[in-house]
Order: sequence, then structure tokens, then C-alpha cells
Amino acid sequence: MEIEANLVDIQRREIYPAKIGVNNQQITSVTRIDGNCSTYILPGFIDAHIHIESSMLPPSEFARLAVRHGTVATVSDPHEIANVLGIEGVDFMLDNAGQVNFKFYFGASPCVPATPFETSGATLGVGEVTALLQKPQIKYLSEVMNYPGVINEEEELLLKIKAAQELGKPVDGHAPGLRGNDLKHYIKAGITTDHEAFSYDEGLEKIHNGMKILIREGSAAKNFDALEPLIDDHHEMLMFCSDDRHPDDLYHEHINRHVKRALEKGHDLFKVLQIACVNPVRHYNLDVGQLREGDSADFIEVDNLHDFTILRTVINGEVVAQNGESKIDRAPVSAVNNFHADEKEAKDFTLPACETVEVIQAVDHELVTHEKLATPGNAPTGRVGDPEHDILKISVINRYENAVPAVAYISGFGLKQGAIASSVAHDSHNIVAVGCSDEAIATAVNLLIRQHGGICAVSETEEWVLPLEIAGIMSAEDGFSVAREYEKIDRIVKERLGSTLSAPFMTLSFMALLVIPELKLSDKGLFDGRIFQFVDVCRAN
Repeated sequence: MEIEANLVDIQRREIYPAKIGVNNQQITSVTRIDGNCSTYILPGFIDAHIHIESSMLPPSEFARLAVRHGTVATVSDPHEIANVLGIEGVDFMLDNAGQVNFKFYFGASPCVPATPFETSGATLGVGEVTALLQKPQIKYLSEVMNYPGVINEEEELLLKIKAAQELGKPVDGHAPGLRGNDLKHYIKAGITTDHEAFSYDEGLEKIHNGMKILIREGSAAKNFDALEPLIDDHHEMLMFCSDDRHPDDLYHEHINRHVKRALEKGHDLFKVLQIACVNPVRHYNLDVGQLREGDSADFIEVDNLHDFTILRTVINGEVVAQNGESKIDRAPVSAVNNFHADEKEAKDFTLPACETVEVIQAVDHELVTHEKLATPGNAPTGRVGDPEHDILKISVINRYENAVPAVAYISGFGLKQGAIASSVAHDSHNIVAVGCSDEAIATAVNLLIRQHGGICAVSETEEWVLPLEIAGIMSAEDGFSVAREYEKIDRIVKERLGSTLSAPFMTLSFMALLVIPELKLSDKGLFDGRIFQFVDVCRAN
């Protein structure tokens, strides 16, 4: 294969007409030529931190959608499926990823479960994490989410970090809002990145302490606007990531959107492309080609350097997407799962009466929540929500064994009727549901229990469900069909049930993630991430 195009040489900060020779999956020659070329060729985009499972697709289907946007590689933390199935789940991801021509680089997850305050389907101890790190497909230690554990020097966490360091593999961080001496202690333990910074000052402080910042723009957490000012002076310390991207969003865009937005903000083209294409390769030691002789033939061809319309994506010398059409064939997918809950009754979601209650305040486009106090109305069978004032019930149900549901109150979802539920609930993936009545919550929860996983919405008269038969968090169906079905249910939740959130299911999925403050709910109870302990739903007056 020979290609003539304007070569965007990020390393030399040049653009010039060139002829690129490709043979046996490698770049064999790069030659400057005379004349004008109408298209541009540059290294492919890399998502520097993503949980593939959050697309609700296995790796093989994720790749089919992502290559259309110029993505050639991902740095992927498989801790979602690891929390459900342990090493068996990680092996599933590695095996499935190996069936398609896409560059997946996985990490070993050190926080399975993320905290001891929830029930997960598996535990990865020091031995399991070390064994994973020794696999060639495992490039790094995934996000160390239990940052209080690092700061307090918990032995098991430090041993996992040490195992990665001894193998020369970087260690990812997860430290929302962490500043000052605690931040320095966290970094000193060997943490090299953070994708949770949500303000410019926080990102700048972390960079000044030697930490690389991943500018995140996903389906729920959107920190691009807060962090993009860092690009001008600190581009060498930055990467782009989506962290979690639902299938409808992945259908429409990926890291190409980060690039376009950064350029629209007036940032230098070469700085932006270094963040999108080069920095992850250097930090994680990836074998993704950079359009140099001898490199793997991984690149994209675009029609201009403003809109970045992807004409074709090439990985290992093979065209994997062209003119918006994926060229990757579907791979066979086997469903693995871990689901053992029995159906519930409406009475299982009642709460005792009390004057004042703690309410989780969900925030659109953010993973953090706030705490507020409220006095919702009474009912003969126990406390109910107050949809008129946007105070609803939230419940987390243990899906690995039969247990009493945890129930609390939540605001910010805006539902006017019915309920929504999901078995995608970071990170232990129990069932999480939000609804206007105990009956609606029970209906939604039971719908997922019968399906052994999925997302659903219920009104007073109708039910809609997207089954997720792989570990209760991914579908084995065609990725494009899953994206359409997800988009349909998402629209129903907004238009029929009244949710005011831009991504209600993505926001719902983070309401059980205890390591992100302020208030969250696990299957064991209401949890305050600021003090890292359980609190009562009833607030003492």
C-alpha cells in the first residue's frame, strides 16, 4: 500500500506532502514529495482511560463503533467486569479483544472491590493483581480508587503498587478534589495520573506535583471546559479520555470530539494532537505507530484539520473504517454472568418516618454529588418520595445474594412518574434504581432480576428494557443496534418519565460509587465519601 497525503508530523511540528509506504503491517517508508495533496494523514487517536464495559458492549463491538471516529487504541481499565467475575472477567475481555484488529491495552485493577463498604462479585488480592500484571497484555496498574487507603498506607494497596513498579508499569490514579499534603502523599506512593480533576486549580496543582492530567469528557462526567485552559502551557502533561461512554454517544463521537473542541477554543494544532495521539504512547509504552519508518501502520486520513472528518482509519496496515463505515466484522461473543438475586416486593423499599432526611443531590455532567436536607411527605406504609419537589427514592439491591435493599432519597433526576433501574452500577454493579413510588421501583428492579441484568424504565402502564447478558453490564448483540436501543430508552426516560438529566442512566450508574463524594448509596447503606463512613438517612434534629 502507498498513500500520498499531507503528513502531519507531530514530532517535528510540520505538515508536508509525503508518500507513505506500508507493507506487512508496518510503515516501510516516509518520503517528502512535490505537489499538492488534498487529504491529511496523522497518527490515530487514543482514549487514555476508559472502561469499555460502560459502552455496554464487549471490546469487539466497541472497536467496530470507535474506529469510525479515528480511534485506534484505548487504555482500558476492566475493573467493571472484574468486580463481577474477577480474573475470569478480565480474561473474557482479553480474549474478546484479541478477536478484532484494534489496539486494546488493559490494566490490572487494584481496587476490586473499590471499598469494603459494598458487596461485589469478586475480590482481587495482591496475588491476583500481581499475576495479571505479569501478562503482556496488561500495561499498567489501573486507577487506585481507594485514595484514603493510599494516604493511610494500607499494606495491601502499597503492595499492589509496588508490584507494578517492579515490573516497570505505570500506576493510574483516581483522586477527585484531592489537594495539599494528602495529594503529595498520594503521588509519592507512585501514582502517575489522574482523570478525576474537575477544576483548573486542582489540575494545575496536580501537574505541579508531577502528576499527568487526563482531560475527561464522557457521557456523565464532563470536565473539558474546566481543564482545557491547561493545554497552552502544559500540553506535555495532558491526555484525553472519556472514562465512561454510553453506546449512543460512542455511535456519534469519541476522542475526535475532544480534538475538535480544543481546536475550536483556539489551541495550537500540534499541542492538541500530541495530547490525543502521542502522550499516551509515551506514558504507557504502547506499540501504537507514530507514522515513522519501522512503526506499526496505525493512522487516520482526514479531509481537513478543522472538522477532522475521518476518511479512513488504518490499524496494523489494514483499513478498519472508511467514510463512516466500520470494516471490522462481528466476532462471536459468549455470555458470562454472576447474578443470584430474588425478586422484591414494594414493601422492601419503605423507610421509617422521620422529621428531616438526608438527600443525595445528583449533579448533571458530574460524578460528584452534594448533600441536602429535606422533609418529604408521609404515607401509611412508610416514607415516600416527593416527585413534585424532585425528591425520589433510590435503592441499591445486592445482586450476588439475597439481602434487604438499601434505600435512601435522591434529588436531581426530575422523574415525574415511574422508575428507572440499572445493573450497571459502578463499581460493584449491584442493581440501582430511582423512582417515584415503591411499587414502580419494585417493578423496575424485578424486570432486571428476571433478565439477569440490563437497564430499564417503567411507567404506570409500560415497560422498556435493554438486556445486558454479559456480566449484567454488556450486551452480546450488534453494537449499532445496542446504541439505537439505548438511545430509545434514554429518550423515553426524558420525554415520558420527565427526567431533566442529559444522561440519566449514566448518572444513575454512579450513584453507588462510594469513592466519589459527597453522598452515595451502596447495597449496605447511605455513605458519606467526605468522612468515608455510613450515615443515617434520618437526620437528627
